[in-house]
Amino acid sequence: MRPAFRRPRCGRGIHSLRGQLTLANVLLLALGIVAATAVSVMGMRYYLLDQIDSELTGTRDSLGGSELTLRQIDSLSVLSFFRDRVDADFYRDPDPDSIFAAVDTRGEPVGILGFAPTRAQHDLADAVGDERALVEDPEPHDVTVRGAAYRVTATRLADGTCILIATSTEAVHEGVTKAVKLDLAIGTLLLFLLACLTMFSVGRRMRPLEDMVETSSAIAEGDLTRRVPSSRDPILEVEQLRLALNSMLQQVESAYRTREHSAAQLRRFVADASHELRTPLAAIRGYLQLYDRGMLREPTERKRAWDRMMSESDRMGRLVDELLVLARLDQRPELLLRNVDVCRLVREAAEDLRMQQPERPVTVDADGSVLVHADEAGLRQVIGNLLGNVRTHTPADVPVRVVVVRADDGAVRLSVADDGPGLAAEDAARVFDRFFRAGGGAGSGLGMAIVQGVVRAHGGEVTVRTGPGEGLAVTVTLPRRGVPVDEASVASASASASASASASASVSVR
Repeated sequence: MRPAFRRPRCGRGIHSLRGQLTLANVLLLALGIVAATAVSVMGMRYYLLDQIDSELTGTRDSLGGSELTLRQIDSLSVLSFFRDRVDADFYRDPDPDSIFAAVDTRGEPVGILGFAPTRAQHDLADAVGDERALVEDPEPHDVTVRGAAYRVTATRLADGTCILIATSTEAVHEGVTKAVKLDLAIGTLLLFLLACLTMFSVGRRMRPLEDMVETSSAIAEGDLTRRVPSSRDPILEVEQLRLALNSMLQQVESAYRTREHSAAQLRRFVADASHELRTPLAAIRGYLQLYDRGMLREPTERKRAWDRMMSESDRMGRLVDELLVLARLDQRPELLLRNVDVCRLVREAAEDLRMQQPERPVTVDADGSVLVHADEAGLRQVIGNLLGNVRTHTPADVPVRVVVVRADDGAVRLSVADDGPGLAAEDAARVFDRFFRAGGGAGSGLGMAIVQGVVRAHGGEVTVRTGPGEGLAVTVTLPRRGVPVDEASVASASASASASASASASVSVR
């Protein structure tokens, strides 16, 4: 019994091809989103901080280039602008957006415009520490005042007082944080959509491969007729794989059918050969037992038994010889090829038939010479078997016609036709089977099989045309396979063939 085969299920997990492709696409998009977000956030932060630094640097340069002292700044009425800003921003606690502080040479905050230093100004001075580094550095620095981020720069007045100017960057950081969150949210949504689209697209593209798996599983279960169906939107590589797989499956099915047919033929051949050999052996054994028991007392009885045993042994010898010929033909022997005059062989075989059955009308249309590159002994056996088939299976007064013609393509056609009873369609289909005898007639049933084997060994073919009451016509087509020869070559080939006319009728092999 054929073992049960479990059909594999198409994998849909993370380790499947579909899962791997989806994961690869999602990871690539995730890396792209992270890289794009990082570049955009860094660019936005740099742009906003650059604007703050520009404002701080401009204010610092204006104060530093004025060469004023702190007292002069306090006494100037034109600094009402500073008074307004100080009232609105600089002195607002707890976290003003901008801090404007004056630091003396000891690093302590001093009052400006009559206002005492605020807590924010003290915290800024403490966060800055050594203001000299800020004065010498043209670029603003990052500091943290009471947990808030600031950009700070400094300039020194004419009296040595250091002015600290700081602007909060909390808004910049909040904006950057919101942008990152927004990018991550949109990126997550895009990743989810990409995963869904990839799963759907890969599922469609993987359908032909799943069909291949199902087809292979069905074939493993014994259904050799299954083929991979074509998809609606075939991909070039997948379609090529499908065509190649279907072609391979067709060859596998053909090889399997051929093997099954060959095995059935072999079993039938062994059974038929055993049956055919058992009949003469049984007859010989029976006569020998009669002789051994002394039951053949009369000379005439012993003579008849002896003749019967010789006849059965000859029959068995012929059967073994024919089986040997078929075995050699199955091994594709190397034929002894040379230019052979088919017309001469036909005329000689027809003359033999006339000698055996003088009352049979034999018509031969094989005048002149028709050469073919072939094995002469094999052709003799083909012609002899065809005429012997007519002699055995048709009445002695039935006409037979033998015709040899050369076709336009150079092939040689040999036709042997009789006006006998013919064969039914089912018998005609088995006429080349070994040991087949229509109606259980005489003969071994190997003659037509040998004809087909010899002709195929020459690269030719045999066809049969018959019907009940229409006679039997067998046509042998042989390829020429030779070069044109002159009359001298024809005469030489005819003389050589005549000298070997008495050669064995079996196929010559090396």
